[in-house]
Amino acid sequence: MVRYRLILFVLGVLLLVESFFMSVSIIVSAVYSENDLGPLALSTGITIMSGFLLFILNNRIEKKVEKREAYLIVTLGWVVLSFFGALPFYISGYIPSYSDAFFETMSGFTTTGASILNDIESLPHGLLFWRSTTQWIGGMGIIVLSIAIFPLIKIGGIQLFSAEVPGISTDKLHPRIKETAKKLWMLYVGFTLAETILLYLGGMTLFDAINHSFTTMATGGYSTRQASIAAWDSPFIHYVITVFMIIAGTNFSLSYFAITGQFKKVFKNSELKFYLLIILSSGLIIAAGLWLYMGLPPEKAFRDSIFQVVSIITTTGYATTNYLAWTPSGLWVIILLLMFVGGSSGSTGGGLKVVRIHILLRNSYTEFKRLIHPHAVLPVRYNKSALPQQLINNVLAFAILYIMVIAAGSVILSFTGLDFESSFGAVATSLGNIGPGIGSVGPASNFAHLTVSAKWLLSFFMLLGRLELFTVLIIFTKAFWRK
Repeated sequence: MVRYRLILFVLGVLLLVESFFMSVSIIVSAVYSENDLGPLALSTGITIMSGFLLFILNNRIEKKVEKREAYLIVTLGWVVLSFFGALPFYISGYIPSYSDAFFETMSGFTTTGASILNDIESLPHGLLFWRSTTQWIGGMGIIVLSIAIFPLIKIGGIQLFSAEVPGISTDKLHPRIKETAKKLWMLYVGFTLAETILLYLGGMTLFDAINHSFTTMATGGYSTRQASIAAWDSPFIHYVITVFMIIAGTNFSLSYFAITGQFKKVFKNSELKFYLLIILSSGLIIAAGLWLYMGLPPEKAFRDSIFQVVSIITTTGYATTNYLAWTPSGLWVIILLLMFVGGSSGSTGGGLKVVRIHILLRNSYTEFKRLIHPHAVLPVRYNKSALPQQLINNVLAFAILYIMVIAAGSVILSFTGLDFESSFGAVATSLGNIGPGIGSVGPASNFAHLTVSAKWLLSFFMLLGRLELFTVLIIFTKAFWRK
Protein backbone atom coordinates (compact mmCIF):
# COMPACT_ATOMS: atom_id res chain seq x y z
CA MET A 1 0.00 0.00 0.00
CA VAL A 2 1.36 3.40 -1.01
CA ARG A 3 1.46 5.91 1.87
CA TYR A 4 0.61 9.20 0.22
CA ARG A 5 1.18 11.25 3.36
CA LEU A 6 4.79 10.06 3.43
CA ILE A 7 5.19 11.13 -0.20
CA LEU A 8 3.74 14.57 0.61
CA PHE A 9 6.05 14.85 3.63
CA VAL A 10 9.18 14.17 1.55
CA LEU A 11 7.99 16.54 -1.18
CA GLY A 12 7.68 19.18 1.54
CA VAL A 13 11.30 18.59 2.55
CA LEU A 14 12.41 18.89 -1.08
CA LEU A 15 10.54 22.19 -1.46
CA LEU A 16 12.24 23.56 1.65
CA VAL A 17 15.62 22.61 0.18
CA GLU A 18 14.63 24.28 -3.10
CA SER A 19 13.53 27.44 -1.32
CA PHE A 20 16.96 27.70 0.35
CA PHE A 21 18.71 27.75 -3.04
CA MET A 22 16.10 30.11 -4.46
CA SER A 23 16.73 32.52 -1.59
CA VAL A 24 20.40 32.79 -2.63
CA SER A 25 19.18 34.28 -5.92
CA ILE A 26 17.45 37.00 -3.87
CA ILE A 27 20.85 38.01 -2.51
CA VAL A 28 22.30 38.12 -6.04
CA SER A 29 19.39 40.31 -7.18
CA ALA A 30 19.88 42.63 -4.21
CA VAL A 31 23.59 42.99 -4.99
CA TYR A 32 22.81 44.11 -8.55
CA SER A 33 19.71 46.15 -7.49
CA GLU A 34 17.51 44.83 -10.27
CA ASN A 35 13.77 44.44 -10.71
CA ASP A 36 13.68 40.66 -10.18
CA LEU A 37 14.08 41.05 -6.41
CA GLY A 38 10.34 41.16 -5.70
CA PRO A 39 9.38 38.19 -7.92
CA LEU A 40 12.21 36.08 -6.48
CA ALA A 41 11.21 36.96 -2.91
CA LEU A 42 7.54 36.17 -3.61
CA SER A 43 8.42 32.88 -5.33
CA THR A 44 10.67 31.90 -2.43
CA GLY A 45 7.92 32.73 0.06
CA ILE A 46 5.36 30.62 -1.84
CA THR A 47 7.81 27.71 -2.01
CA ILE A 48 8.71 27.93 1.70
CA MET A 49 5.08 28.08 2.80
CA SER A 50 4.06 25.17 0.57
CA GLY A 51 6.98 23.05 1.73
CA PHE A 52 6.39 23.95 5.39
CA LEU A 53 2.69 23.04 5.21
CA LEU A 54 3.43 19.67 3.61
CA PHE A 55 6.12 19.05 6.24
CA ILE A 56 3.98 19.98 9.27
CA LEU A 57 0.71 18.36 8.15
CA ASN A 58 2.36 15.03 7.40
CA ASN A 59 5.08 14.92 10.03
CA ARG A 60 3.60 12.28 12.36
CA ILE A 61 4.03 9.24 10.14
CA GLU A 62 6.48 6.38 9.89
CA LYS A 63 9.45 7.67 7.90
CA LYS A 64 10.66 4.44 6.28
CA VAL A 65 10.44 4.72 2.48
CA GLU A 66 9.52 1.59 0.50
CA LYS A 67 10.45 0.99 -3.13
CA ARG A 68 7.13 1.97 -4.73
CA GLU A 69 6.99 5.14 -2.66
CA ALA A 70 10.57 5.93 -3.70
CA TYR A 71 9.67 5.79 -7.40
CA LEU A 72 6.71 8.10 -6.84
CA ILE A 73 8.74 10.51 -4.71
CA VAL A 74 11.56 10.77 -7.22
CA THR A 75 9.28 11.24 -10.24
CA LEU A 76 6.88 13.65 -8.52
CA GLY A 77 9.84 15.40 -6.90
CA TRP A 78 11.24 16.59 -10.22
CA VAL A 79 7.79 17.68 -11.42
CA VAL A 80 6.94 19.58 -8.22
CA LEU A 81 10.37 21.21 -8.04
CA SER A 82 10.00 22.37 -11.65
CA PHE A 83 6.45 23.63 -10.96
CA PHE A 84 7.66 25.90 -8.15
CA GLY A 85 11.02 26.61 -9.77
CA ALA A 86 9.24 28.17 -12.74
CA LEU A 87 7.56 30.80 -10.56
CA PRO A 88 10.41 33.40 -10.59
CA PHE A 89 10.47 33.44 -14.41
CA TYR A 90 6.68 33.61 -14.69
CA ILE A 91 5.92 36.08 -11.90
CA SER A 92 8.68 38.45 -13.06
CA GLY A 93 7.19 38.50 -16.56
CA TYR A 94 10.50 37.73 -18.25
CA ILE A 95 8.92 34.46 -19.41
CA PRO A 96 5.24 35.48 -19.64
CA SER A 97 3.97 32.01 -20.62
CA TYR A 98 3.87 29.50 -17.75
CA SER A 99 4.33 26.65 -20.24
CA ASP A 100 7.58 28.27 -21.39
CA ALA A 101 8.67 28.92 -17.79
CA PHE A 102 8.00 25.28 -16.85
CA PHE A 103 9.87 24.06 -19.95
CA GLU A 104 12.89 26.23 -19.10
CA THR A 105 12.87 25.05 -15.48
CA MET A 106 12.38 21.35 -16.25
CA SER A 107 15.21 21.70 -18.76
CA GLY A 108 17.27 23.17 -15.93
CA PHE A 109 16.55 20.59 -13.24
CA THR A 110 17.02 17.69 -15.67
CA THR A 111 20.26 19.37 -16.91
CA THR A 112 19.00 19.23 -20.50
CA GLY A 113 19.87 22.80 -21.40
CA ALA A 114 17.17 23.24 -24.06
CA SER A 115 15.96 26.84 -23.90
CA ILE A 116 13.11 29.01 -25.17
CA LEU A 117 14.96 32.30 -24.48
CA ASN A 118 15.84 34.45 -27.50
CA ASP A 119 17.65 37.15 -25.52
CA ILE A 120 19.33 35.62 -22.50
CA GLU A 121 21.33 38.78 -21.74
CA SER A 122 18.05 40.66 -21.10
CA LEU A 123 17.39 38.61 -17.95
CA PRO A 124 18.48 40.25 -14.68
CA HIS A 125 21.29 38.66 -12.70
CA GLY A 126 19.09 37.10 -10.05
CA LEU A 127 17.02 35.16 -12.59
CA LEU A 128 20.15 34.14 -14.52
CA PHE A 129 21.67 32.85 -11.29
CA TRP A 130 18.49 30.89 -10.42
CA ARG A 131 18.46 29.47 -13.95
CA SER A 132 22.02 28.18 -13.51
CA THR A 133 21.28 26.99 -9.98
CA THR A 134 18.45 24.73 -11.19
CA GLN A 135 21.02 22.88 -13.27
CA TRP A 136 23.62 22.74 -10.52
CA ILE A 137 21.31 21.19 -7.93
CA GLY A 138 19.68 19.03 -10.60
CA GLY A 139 23.05 17.73 -11.76
CA MET A 140 24.09 15.81 -8.69
CA GLY A 141 20.44 15.51 -7.72
CA ILE A 142 18.51 17.46 -5.16
CA ILE A 143 17.26 14.15 -3.77
CA VAL A 144 20.84 12.92 -3.34
CA LEU A 145 21.52 16.20 -1.52
CA SER A 146 18.44 15.71 0.63
CA ILE A 147 19.55 12.17 1.55
CA ALA A 148 22.47 13.75 3.38
CA ILE A 149 20.01 15.59 5.67
CA PHE A 150 17.23 12.96 5.79
CA PRO A 151 18.72 11.24 8.88
CA LEU A 152 17.90 14.42 10.81
CA ILE A 153 14.22 13.64 10.22
CA LYS A 154 14.74 9.87 10.44
CA ILE A 155 14.23 8.97 6.77
CA GLY A 156 16.28 6.20 5.19
CA GLY A 157 17.73 7.17 1.83
CA ILE A 158 18.81 3.99 0.04
CA GLN A 159 15.53 3.48 -1.84
CA LEU A 160 15.49 7.11 -3.01
CA PHE A 161 19.16 6.98 -4.00
CA SER A 162 18.58 3.83 -6.06
CA ALA A 163 15.50 5.29 -7.72
CA GLU A 164 17.18 8.57 -8.67
CA VAL A 165 20.49 7.02 -9.77
CA PRO A 166 19.16 3.95 -11.60
CA GLY A 167 22.14 3.22 -13.86
CA ILE A 168 24.14 -0.01 -14.29
CA SER A 169 25.69 0.31 -10.86
CA THR A 170 25.60 2.76 -8.00
CA ASP A 171 29.12 2.82 -6.59
CA LYS A 172 28.99 3.51 -2.89
CA LEU A 173 31.97 5.31 -1.43
CA HIS A 174 30.86 4.49 2.10
CA PRO A 175 28.73 1.71 3.64
CA ARG A 176 26.20 4.31 4.80
CA ILE A 177 24.28 5.97 1.97
CA LYS A 178 24.21 9.28 3.85
CA GLU A 179 28.02 9.41 3.84
CA THR A 180 28.10 8.51 0.14
CA ALA A 181 25.75 11.40 -0.65
CA LYS A 182 27.91 13.79 1.40
CA LYS A 183 31.14 12.72 -0.31
CA LEU A 184 29.57 13.06 -3.76
CA TRP A 185 28.38 16.59 -2.99
CA MET A 186 31.72 17.61 -1.46
CA LEU A 187 33.45 16.43 -4.64
CA TYR A 188 30.87 18.26 -6.75
CA VAL A 189 31.33 21.51 -4.84
CA GLY A 190 35.13 21.19 -4.98
CA PHE A 191 35.20 20.79 -8.76
CA THR A 192 32.76 23.69 -9.14
CA LEU A 193 34.98 25.95 -7.04
CA ALA A 194 38.13 24.95 -8.95
CA GLU A 195 36.52 25.68 -12.32
CA THR A 196 35.16 29.01 -11.08
CA ILE A 197 38.67 30.15 -10.12
CA LEU A 198 40.17 29.07 -13.46
CA LEU A 199 37.43 30.73 -15.54
CA TYR A 200 37.78 33.93 -13.52
CA LEU A 201 41.54 33.91 -14.08
CA GLY A 202 40.86 33.28 -17.78
CA GLY A 203 38.93 36.52 -18.19
CA MET A 204 35.31 35.81 -17.24
CA THR A 205 33.60 38.03 -14.70
CA LEU A 206 33.07 36.36 -11.32
CA PHE A 207 29.33 36.13 -12.03
CA ASP A 208 29.85 34.45 -15.41
CA ALA A 209 32.53 32.15 -13.97
CA ILE A 210 30.22 30.93 -11.18
CA ASN A 211 27.28 30.40 -13.51
CA HIS A 212 29.27 28.48 -16.11
CA SER A 213 30.92 26.35 -13.43
CA PHE A 214 27.46 25.48 -12.12
CA THR A 215 26.22 24.42 -15.54
CA THR A 216 29.45 22.70 -16.62
CA MET A 217 29.64 20.41 -13.60
CA ALA A 218 25.93 19.66 -13.99
CA THR A 219 26.54 18.91 -17.70
CA GLY A 220 23.58 21.22 -18.23
CA GLY A 221 24.85 23.82 -20.67
CA TYR A 222 22.91 26.92 -19.64
CA SER A 223 24.97 30.01 -20.39
CA THR A 224 24.59 33.65 -19.42
CA ARG A 225 25.11 34.59 -23.08
CA GLN A 226 22.89 33.94 -26.09
CA ALA A 227 25.95 32.87 -28.10
CA SER A 228 26.87 30.33 -25.39
CA ILE A 229 30.63 29.78 -24.95
CA ALA A 230 31.26 31.26 -28.41
CA ALA A 231 30.81 34.64 -26.69
CA TRP A 232 34.35 34.19 -25.32
CA ASP A 233 37.00 33.90 -28.02
CA SER A 234 39.49 32.47 -25.56
CA PRO A 235 41.32 29.16 -26.09
CA PHE A 236 42.06 29.04 -22.35
CA ILE A 237 38.38 29.28 -21.40
CA HIS A 238 37.40 26.73 -24.06
CA TYR A 239 40.00 24.20 -22.87
CA VAL A 240 39.17 24.71 -19.17
CA ILE A 241 35.48 24.06 -19.82
CA THR A 242 36.37 21.06 -22.01
CA VAL A 243 38.43 19.49 -19.21
CA PHE A 244 35.72 20.00 -16.61
CA MET A 245 33.04 18.66 -18.95
CA ILE A 246 35.14 15.49 -19.27
CA ILE A 247 35.41 15.31 -15.47
CA ALA A 248 31.66 15.86 -15.06
CA GLY A 249 30.95 13.11 -17.60
CA THR A 250 33.18 10.67 -15.70
CA ASN A 251 31.91 8.45 -12.90
CA PHE A 252 32.28 10.58 -9.76
CA SER A 253 33.41 7.53 -7.82
CA LEU A 254 36.47 7.33 -10.08
CA SER A 255 37.18 11.02 -9.49
CA TYR A 256 37.03 10.33 -5.75
CA PHE A 257 39.39 7.37 -6.10
CA ALA A 258 41.83 9.52 -8.14
CA ILE A 259 41.83 12.33 -5.57
CA THR A 260 42.39 9.88 -2.71
CA GLY A 261 45.28 8.18 -4.53
CA GLN A 262 43.51 4.95 -5.44
CA PHE A 263 44.80 5.11 -9.02
CA LYS A 264 44.65 1.37 -9.63
CA LYS A 265 40.85 1.46 -9.47
CA VAL A 266 40.87 4.30 -11.99
CA PHE A 267 43.31 2.89 -14.55
CA LYS A 268 41.70 -0.56 -14.73
CA ASN A 269 38.16 0.78 -15.28
CA SER A 270 36.92 -0.36 -18.70
CA GLU A 271 34.21 2.28 -18.98
CA LEU A 272 36.67 5.15 -18.45
CA LYS A 273 39.03 3.79 -21.11
CA PHE A 274 36.19 3.41 -23.62
CA TYR A 275 34.82 6.88 -22.75
CA LEU A 276 38.18 8.57 -23.36
CA LEU A 277 38.74 6.50 -26.54
CA ILE A 278 35.44 7.73 -28.01
CA ILE A 279 36.28 11.34 -27.19
CA LEU A 280 39.82 11.19 -28.59
CA SER A 281 39.00 9.25 -31.77
CA SER A 282 35.90 11.33 -32.61
CA GLY A 283 37.72 14.56 -31.83
CA LEU A 284 40.71 13.74 -34.05
CA ILE A 285 38.55 12.58 -36.98
CA ILE A 286 36.43 15.75 -36.91
CA ALA A 287 39.48 17.97 -36.36
CA ALA A 288 41.15 16.45 -39.43
CA GLY A 289 37.99 17.10 -41.43
CA LEU A 290 37.74 20.73 -40.30
CA TRP A 291 41.40 21.26 -41.19
CA LEU A 292 41.33 19.51 -44.57
CA TYR A 293 37.87 20.47 -45.85
CA MET A 294 37.10 23.79 -44.14
CA GLY A 295 40.62 25.18 -43.96
CA LEU A 296 40.67 25.89 -40.22
CA PRO A 297 44.09 26.25 -38.57
CA PRO A 298 45.12 22.98 -36.82
CA GLU A 299 44.71 24.31 -33.26
CA LYS A 300 41.34 25.94 -34.03
CA ALA A 301 40.14 22.78 -35.79
CA PHE A 302 41.14 20.62 -32.81
CA ARG A 303 39.65 23.03 -30.25
CA ASP A 304 36.30 23.36 -32.06
CA SER A 305 36.17 19.62 -32.62
CA ILE A 306 37.09 18.42 -29.14
CA PHE A 307 34.83 21.02 -27.48
CA GLN A 308 31.74 19.99 -29.48
CA VAL A 309 32.51 16.28 -29.11
CA VAL A 310 32.90 16.53 -25.34
CA SER A 311 29.89 18.83 -25.02
CA ILE A 312 27.62 16.38 -26.83
CA ILE A 313 28.89 13.08 -25.39
CA THR A 314 28.68 14.45 -21.85
CA THR A 315 25.23 15.89 -22.75
CA THR A 316 26.33 19.37 -21.62
CA GLY A 317 25.14 21.13 -24.75
CA TYR A 318 27.50 24.12 -24.84
CA ALA A 319 28.54 25.33 -28.29
CA THR A 320 31.44 27.34 -29.66
CA THR A 321 30.37 26.87 -33.29
CA ASN A 322 27.38 25.70 -35.33
CA TYR A 323 28.26 22.07 -36.06
CA LEU A 324 25.37 21.76 -38.56
CA ALA A 325 27.35 24.09 -40.86
CA TRP A 326 30.34 21.73 -40.97
CA THR A 327 31.24 20.20 -44.33
CA PRO A 328 31.25 17.47 -45.36
CA SER A 329 28.04 16.49 -43.58
CA GLY A 330 29.72 13.34 -42.23
CA LEU A 331 31.42 15.53 -39.61
CA TRP A 332 28.19 16.60 -37.90
CA VAL A 333 26.72 13.12 -38.38
CA ILE A 334 29.43 11.96 -35.94
CA ILE A 335 28.05 14.52 -33.49
CA LEU A 336 24.56 13.13 -34.08
CA LEU A 337 25.76 9.60 -33.26
CA LEU A 338 27.44 10.84 -30.08
CA MET A 339 24.03 12.06 -28.87
CA PHE A 340 23.13 8.41 -28.33
CA VAL A 341 26.21 7.65 -26.22
CA GLY A 342 25.96 9.92 -23.18
CA GLY A 343 28.24 10.22 -20.17
CA SER A 344 29.57 7.55 -17.83
CA SER A 345 27.49 5.78 -15.21
CA GLY A 346 27.61 7.66 -11.91
CA SER A 347 28.18 10.99 -13.69
CA THR A 348 25.90 13.99 -14.17
CA GLY A 349 25.66 13.19 -17.90
CA GLY A 350 22.55 11.76 -19.53
CA GLY A 351 22.05 9.56 -22.60
CA LEU A 352 22.30 5.80 -22.93
CA LYS A 353 25.55 5.89 -20.92
CA VAL A 354 28.97 4.73 -22.08
CA VAL A 355 28.86 1.54 -20.01
CA ARG A 356 25.69 0.32 -21.75
CA ILE A 357 27.14 1.00 -25.22
CA HIS A 358 30.33 -0.83 -24.25
CA ILE A 359 28.45 -3.84 -22.86
CA LEU A 360 26.28 -4.03 -25.99
CA LEU A 361 29.39 -4.06 -28.19
CA ARG A 362 31.09 -6.69 -26.04
CA ASN A 363 27.97 -8.84 -26.05
CA SER A 364 27.78 -8.61 -29.86
CA TYR A 365 31.45 -9.59 -30.18
CA THR A 366 30.88 -12.53 -27.82
CA GLU A 367 27.92 -13.67 -29.94
CA PHE A 368 30.23 -13.84 -32.99
CA LYS A 369 32.64 -16.04 -31.02
CA ARG A 370 29.76 -18.27 -29.91
CA LEU A 371 28.80 -18.83 -33.55
CA ILE A 372 32.31 -20.08 -34.25
CA HIS A 373 32.55 -22.08 -31.00
CA PRO A 374 28.94 -23.13 -30.23
CA HIS A 375 29.91 -25.50 -27.40
CA ALA A 376 32.24 -23.13 -25.60
CA VAL A 377 31.23 -21.28 -22.44
CA LEU A 378 31.93 -17.65 -23.30
CA PRO A 379 30.65 -15.15 -20.74
CA VAL A 380 30.60 -11.42 -21.42
CA ARG A 381 33.35 -9.87 -19.31
CA TYR A 382 33.58 -6.32 -18.05
CA ASN A 383 36.31 -4.99 -15.76
CA LYS A 384 37.67 -8.56 -15.80
CA SER A 385 34.46 -9.93 -14.28
CA ALA A 386 31.79 -12.08 -15.93
CA LEU A 387 28.51 -10.21 -16.24
CA PRO A 388 25.30 -11.96 -15.16
CA GLN A 389 22.84 -12.58 -18.00
CA GLN A 390 20.16 -10.63 -16.16
CA LEU A 391 22.27 -7.47 -16.31
CA ILE A 392 22.92 -7.96 -20.04
CA ASN A 393 19.18 -8.44 -20.59
CA ASN A 394 18.54 -5.23 -18.67
CA VAL A 395 20.98 -3.32 -20.89
CA LEU A 396 19.39 -4.75 -24.05
CA ALA A 397 15.89 -3.91 -22.80
CA PHE A 398 16.93 -0.37 -21.91
CA ALA A 399 18.57 0.24 -25.30
CA ILE A 400 15.57 -1.11 -27.22
CA LEU A 401 13.13 0.92 -25.12
CA TYR A 402 15.30 4.04 -25.52
CA ILE A 403 15.21 3.74 -29.32
CA MET A 404 11.47 2.95 -29.32
CA VAL A 405 10.71 6.04 -27.22
CA ILE A 406 12.73 8.25 -29.59
CA ALA A 407 10.98 6.77 -32.63
CA ALA A 408 7.48 7.04 -31.14
CA GLY A 409 8.17 10.48 -29.72
CA SER A 410 9.45 11.77 -33.06
CA VAL A 411 6.27 10.64 -34.80
CA ILE A 412 4.01 12.15 -32.11
CA LEU A 413 5.96 15.43 -32.08
CA SER A 414 5.72 15.70 -35.87
CA PHE A 415 1.91 15.99 -35.45
CA THR A 416 2.47 19.38 -33.77
CA GLY A 417 3.63 20.76 -37.13
CA LEU A 418 7.37 20.23 -36.74
CA ASP A 419 9.27 18.64 -39.63
CA PHE A 420 10.47 15.10 -38.94
CA GLU A 421 14.20 15.97 -38.82
CA SER A 422 13.55 18.62 -36.16
CA SER A 423 11.12 16.31 -34.32
CA PHE A 424 13.74 13.58 -34.20
CA GLY A 425 16.41 16.04 -33.05
CA ALA A 426 14.15 17.53 -30.36
CA VAL A 427 13.12 14.16 -28.90
CA ALA A 428 16.65 12.70 -29.06
CA THR A 429 18.19 15.73 -27.38
CA SER A 430 15.45 15.94 -24.71
CA LEU A 431 15.58 12.24 -23.86
CA GLY A 432 19.39 12.37 -23.80
CA ASN A 433 19.33 15.60 -21.71
CA ILE A 434 21.68 17.20 -24.23
CA GLY A 435 20.21 20.60 -25.23
CA PRO A 436 20.90 21.44 -28.88
CA GLY A 437 19.61 19.01 -31.49
CA ILE A 438 19.38 19.07 -35.26
CA GLY A 439 17.09 20.81 -37.73
CA SER A 440 15.27 23.85 -36.37
CA VAL A 441 16.40 23.05 -32.81
CA GLY A 442 20.11 22.99 -33.67
CA PRO A 443 22.90 24.87 -31.84
CA ALA A 444 22.19 28.10 -33.75
CA SER A 445 18.51 28.05 -32.71
CA ASN A 446 16.36 27.09 -29.72
CA PHE A 447 12.93 25.70 -28.76
CA ALA A 448 10.96 28.97 -28.60
CA HIS A 449 9.11 28.35 -31.89
CA LEU A 450 7.60 25.04 -30.76
CA THR A 451 3.92 24.76 -29.88
CA VAL A 452 2.73 24.62 -26.27
CA SER A 453 1.84 20.92 -26.59
CA ALA A 454 5.30 20.18 -28.03
CA LYS A 455 7.00 21.88 -25.08
CA TRP A 456 4.98 19.89 -22.51
CA LEU A 457 5.70 16.67 -24.39
CA LEU A 458 9.42 17.40 -24.51
CA SER A 459 9.37 18.30 -20.80
CA PHE A 460 8.09 14.77 -20.17
CA PHE A 461 10.90 13.31 -22.30
CA MET A 462 13.46 15.35 -20.32
CA LEU A 463 12.13 13.79 -17.12
CA LEU A 464 12.18 10.33 -18.70
CA GLY A 465 15.81 10.77 -19.73
CA ARG A 466 16.96 12.22 -16.41
CA LEU A 467 15.48 9.30 -14.46
CA GLU A 468 16.49 6.71 -17.10
CA LEU A 469 13.06 5.60 -18.41
CA PHE A 470 12.18 2.76 -16.06
CA THR A 471 11.85 4.92 -12.93
CA VAL A 472 9.10 6.96 -14.58
CA LEU A 473 7.48 4.40 -16.89
CA ILE A 474 7.07 1.81 -14.13
CA ILE A 475 4.49 4.10 -12.52
CA PHE A 476 2.23 3.61 -15.56
CA THR A 477 2.15 -0.19 -15.25
CA LYS A 478 -0.59 -2.27 -13.58
CA ALA A 479 1.99 -4.27 -11.63
CA PHE A 480 3.18 -1.12 -9.86
CA TRP A 481 -0.26 -0.37 -8.40
CA ARG A 482 -1.22 -3.97 -7.65
CA LYS A 483 -1.43 -4.69 -3.91
